[in-house]
Amino acid sequence: MSARVHLHLHVSDLAKSREFYEKFLGAGPVKVKPGYVKFLPDWAPVNLALSGGGAAGAGTIDHVGVQVDAVPTVIAELARVKAAGLPVREEIGVDCCHANQDKFWVQDPDGVEWEVYHLNYDLESEVTAPRPMGVPLAKSGGSCCSS
Repeated sequence: MSARVHLHLHVSDLAKSREFYEKFLGAGPVKVKPGYVKFLPDWAPVNLALSGGGAAGAGTIDHVGVQVDAVPTVIAELARVKAAGLPVREEIGVDCCHANQDKFWVQDPDGVEWEVYHLNYDLESEVTAPRPMGVPLAKSGGSCCSS
């Protein structure tokens, strides 16, 4: 993979977050230092760094996503994440963010929501309600982007 999006998150419990991201990303970290963990998963174009010391629920991230190139990739990653025991919210064939998508969502220990999705096609017109902010993953009714 030649290009990656870099994300650096300050987390409230580094050990808990490391465990979550190992399951979600399907691989262990490539670097571990005191107070720091870095992931470079093979399947996603992300360079994810975690640093300890953040407060739970702090920050301004609404959600983070990984757009994949095919629906079978969404399905394969969904099966892998479910097998790892993480709670997921599945949304197949949903109209969201002015497009039809197949996706699933997971939530890290600090409440950051991640979506893995494939954009099936753009929509010419759409009326959708924004995803409720601050609602726990299992209770959220919608999941469209808020922009």
